[in-house]
Amino acid sequence: MLYVAGIDLGGTKILTALADTEGRVVQEIKIPTQGGRGFDHVVERLAASVGEVLARQKAGRDELVAVGVGAPGPLDPSTGIVKEAPNLPGWHGVPLAASLAARVGVPVRIDNDANLAALGEHLFGAGRGTRDMVYVTVSTGIGGGLILNGELYRGAGRVAGEIGHLPIADAPACRCGGRGCLEALASGTAIAREAKRLAKSGQAPGLLALAGGSAGKITAPLVFEAAERGDPQAKEIVRSAAAYLGRGLAVVVNMLNPEMIVLGGGVMTGGSAMWDVMLRELQELAWEAALDSLQVVPAALGGRSGVMGAVAMALEIAQGHSGTGH
Repeated sequence: MLYVAGIDLGGTKILTALADTEGRVVQEIKIPTQGGRGFDHVVERLAASVGEVLARQKAGRDELVAVGVGAPGPLDPSTGIVKEAPNLPGWHGVPLAASLAARVGVPVRIDNDANLAALGEHLFGAGRGTRDMVYVTVSTGIGGGLILNGELYRGAGRVAGEIGHLPIADAPACRCGGRGCLEALASGTAIAREAKRLAKSGQAPGLLALAGGSAGKITAPLVFEAAERGDPQAKEIVRSAAAYLGRGLAVVVNMLNPEMIVLGGGVMTGGSAMWDVMLRELQELAWEAALDSLQVVPAALGGRSGVMGAVAMALEIAQGHSGTGH
């Protein structure tokens, strides 16, 4: 029996799946990344996770054909080098694909985690059957991936789909160095930041009380909880973030005219208010002709979108395809 492995590498966790050559997942494990211990240590953990899923399947190393890895970027899939990973200390120009391949003994291909989440939803999730699909993840940050004409689209510099860095407003500053990026306005980080600001200034007493009197303990899930309870400041924070998200999606819809937008990430599970306001803003700002052919749906695979995309990429290697997209 032959197998491939897909890995979703995050700042805090490694999710590894073993699949047969039909794409059926047979084993899956999640382990802490331990990124603070450096690049080599993380690569050892990636290799160990592959060994563990093989062991659980009672499969030998000779039955493994290929490994696909979704990693935080920016990165270069053609060289297998991660240029920078903000949540992984010391990851600057690191040879992830070559280093992991040396340890597992099979070809390894890497790609941006949001790209692979888009691929996973397209092949195995909500986007099955579509030709033109946009995947957006709204969590700590905002990322995206584009499926155009049935293929993953990477762009000339291989950084296409960075929806989180669409400039939507004049402020605030974004971690990328720009100002007014969608990520700085509508991500979980942005929601928590605004709530903390209001709580510290005495303008959100309900939120502060819910956080036990400590503004520093306010998180995006807590803001959503407060909004569901009817807290006016929390409701306004959520409304504002959702409106900015709708505005950003309208730009994407007017430019790409996709069949479907698939929305994943923890923020999109925060309650109906986020969806309702986002959809209303999108419908007000996007062209009617583009909206007529559009579906906006939640991700079907949840937190497994990325690992399934990594499995799909590994299957491309196993089947002898280049899988480089555009």
